[in-house]
Amino acid sequence: MIVCICRRVSDHDIRRAAAEGAVSLECLQFELGVGTQCGRCADCATRVLCEARAAQGRDSAAPRLHQACGAPA
Repeated sequence: MIVCICRRVSDHDIRRAAAEGAVSLECLQFELGVGTQCGRCADCATRVLCEARAAQGRDSAAPRLHQACGAPA
């Protein structure tokens, strides 16, 4: 699915960035440009990042990030 229409960034791109070490929306903004145009995708991008990190077993390493996206810490 396309998360950021302005920059044509998909959930796969965000998951790849998470696998490469992205830990925050700021990382995604720097690496992919997500949320740097209109900003409407920021919440969705953060949720996808949280889900990707949780799936990788990194949820305990970033509890603050999980609270921001509503996933259980």
